[in-house]
Amino acid sequence: MKLHEIRPPEGAKKSRKRVGRGIAAGQGKTAGRGTKGQAARSGGTKGPYFEGGQLPLVRRLPYIRGFTNIFKVEYVPVNLYRLEGFEANTEITPEALAEAGIIKSASLPIVVLGDGEIDRPLAVKAHRFSASARAKIEAAGGSVEELPWEVIRGRRG
Repeated sequence: MKLHEIRPPEGAKKSRKRVGRGIAAGQGKTAGRGTKGQAARSGGTKGPYFEGGQLPLVRRLPYIRGFTNIFKVEYVPVNLYRLEGFEANTEITPEALAEAGIIKSASLPIVVLGDGEIDRPLAVKAHRFSASARAKIEAAGGSVEELPWEVIRGRRG
């Protein structure tokens, strides 16, 4: 077998149906569109938006209302039970949390939430603390330090 002898198998290639080319072609006159009516005309089908003249669904629904606050600060939540892996008297910063794999990036603002218990003193530095998290950390003998807002703006910028 040579390269110029290669052919597709019998019946694998079908020629295109040429409609509207006379009676002998088998698809003459109406060209498979039936007789009369919307579907028989050129450009006859309406788009998916069209509902027969009824007011379309997308026009019946209200506009999206409200607005997006461009000054909103999205915090990365860290619960107390995630801090169990740290040893006593460790300083926990956003960088330390990122290194431990608890958060993805140290550049995002962090909020410490009170889900879980803490049994060792830790020095936790974050941008925000819930009241219960602050109470639990201080009850365990640890300290809480809120990082300034300027740090957030500088990193997000």
